[in-house]
Amino acid sequence: MRLEFLDRLPLSIPSLILVLAGVLIIARIVIRRVQSIPSHWRSSVVETLDASIIAALLSLLIITFVVQAFYIPSGSMEPTLMVGDRILVSKLSYRFGTVERGDVIVFHYPLNPGKDFVKRVVGLGGETVELRDGVVLINNTPIKELYPTALGGGDRSCTSSYGPQRVPGGQIFVLGDNRCNSEDSRFFGFVPRVNVVGRAAFIYWPPPRLSLVQ
Repeated sequence: MRLEFLDRLPLSIPSLILVLAGVLIIARIVIRRVQSIPSHWRSSVVETLDASIIAALLSLLIITFVVQAFYIPSGSMEPTLMVGDRILVSKLSYRFGTVERGDVIVFHYPLNPGKDFVKRVVGLGGETVELRDGVVLINNTPIKELYPTALGGGDRSCTSSYGPQRVPGGQIFVLGDNRCNSEDSRFFGFVPRVNVVGRAAFIYWPPPRLSLVQ
């Protein structure tokens, strides 16, 4: 599933925030130097600009290092993530921890790092991954997938077999929960660990979907 994160904008969100902060700083300098503006009005405008500059810089820090919002445009992670869901992705999760099997992650698409995808981690570096009639095997042992995969019964017929393939060190193997409709590591290969943006943590919109990402 490719994530749409204001893809149509000519600049990235951090870049736009930096531009906005720059414009606000220039406006602040100009306002302070325009003597024709009454002093009390000038002070009020400068204070507002100062607050806006601080808010912009704090937003930049949060988006860069803490959390980022994404929109889900397709159904490859159903039923875990539905079309139209908006999620918060924790960028701190893997600064202090490791990627684990079962995590739902956002990552830069290996074939085009300018695009972001969301999938579930299934295989880790050094492991051998195989899909056999929809059943995931790690090191030739079937794993119990406790998260929903929509693979019960008849759905297995649309899931092609894969592997076995060994996951190189420093890379991960990902799958969509909707295995019958997902472009994932079966098609584009392994995901370098450095491509991982963060862990999908929370669905915040729409309100009926408010929940942690499991």
